[in-house]
Amino acid sequence: MIKPVLISAFCVAAFLCGLSSAQVNHPRALTATPNFGRCKTPHGMPGSCIILQNCKKLYKLLLIKPISDVNKLYLSQSQCGYWNGKILICCPIHNTTPSIQPKIDLKPIQSSKAIKKAILLKHSPTESINMRKVPLPGQCGQMTTSRIYGGNATKIDEYPWMALIGYKKQLGQSGYHCGGSLINARYVVTASHCVNGRALPSDWKISTVRLGEWDTTTNPDCEIDSTGAKDCAPPHIDVPVELAIPHPKYDPLSINQINDIALLRLKETVIFTDFVRPICLPLNSNLHGASFDDTILDVAGWGKTESQTNSNIKLKAELDVVPLKDCRNVYRPQGILLKDTQMCAGGKRGVDSCRGDSGGPLIGLGTTSKGHTYFFLIGIVSFGPATCGMEGWPGVYTRVSNFVDWIQATIRT
Repeated sequence: MIKPVLISAFCVAAFLCGLSSAQVNHPRALTATPNFGRCKTPHGMPGSCIILQNCKKLYKLLLIKPISDVNKLYLSQSQCGYWNGKILICCPIHNTTPSIQPKIDLKPIQSSKAIKKAILLKHSPTESINMRKVPLPGQCGQMTTSRIYGGNATKIDEYPWMALIGYKKQLGQSGYHCGGSLINARYVVTASHCVNGRALPSDWKISTVRLGEWDTTTNPDCEIDSTGAKDCAPPHIDVPVELAIPHPKYDPLSINQINDIALLRLKETVIFTDFVRPICLPLNSNLHGASFDDTILDVAGWGKTESQTNSNIKLKAELDVVPLKDCRNVYRPQGILLKDTQMCAGGKRGVDSCRGDSGGPLIGLGTTSKGHTYFFLIGIVSFGPATCGMEGWPGVYTRVSNFVDWIQATIRT
């Protein structure tokens, strides 16, 4: 991966989850409820992790208007994961209906972690002419894989917006040294230091964007599913880059790496599949200016690992977001002054396992008032400590919500 001031880190961050009284779609009558395993309620009682609408006692809390803060908090703390875009809740055992085990390997998560994994989106984005340039929730941020918490290796169709950025070098050589995120059928967002950074060799020129990749050693990619069947993706695609657009206020010589964001316009329109899909931008009004402190976000990529320079398989990790004031105190003695347009994540020993690429995404999970979920782009991998997983040294990311207006003004149909 390309190294700006410090070695570009590849860290992951975290999320906050809640439920609202608007989640009151009447449950369908089911003869059996998918059961995702045992869990403990916020009161420490035994429960089963099931779809919210199928837990009669807790679902009734949503029908009480207005829903009290106490009930809202209890529901949030009872959350134990997601399945097919639906919220899972830790339902007291005596309240559950007869259950069946779903035919997927989904591990429920502890409620204390669940409340940090998704952000409640209070309002839908107000559509404007600019917003028509990028897909809105329902058209972006979706994965066919049911979300599985924990683990480092991704599934073959996980994070389908992930991109690898290819460079042409001297003597006809080429290589992939940065990551990015597909945001519509013609544009990928990445870090500006991947386009015009001072560490970028002068004879390197961005040439292609690779989409639909999972294992860089095979094409097409295949994996064995839980039933022993072979699951294969279509061949990855290499799309020529028509234009690289660094942020106009990015200074390659600055140690602070402010405005470290860029757009790549593709020469061809991308056809979306289960393995190539765009991620949502943080268009929702309550995401603008949000700090995401103490939440859990995802980072993914093929970047540097503990044992080798790069991973063949797309990897993922989770990191806590670190308050900016604390992160500033870490970097200030190094002469680096972080701005509000940046954010930090990680800083726990052995957690920042370099599982991301420069320019790659820091990913958030949003939950609408109707219980639908989608992933959106919160940060872009910018820089971090030279040694990954250093205690007390978070990675630094470009905060995407501060650049939504620039993205919308810059992209063209």
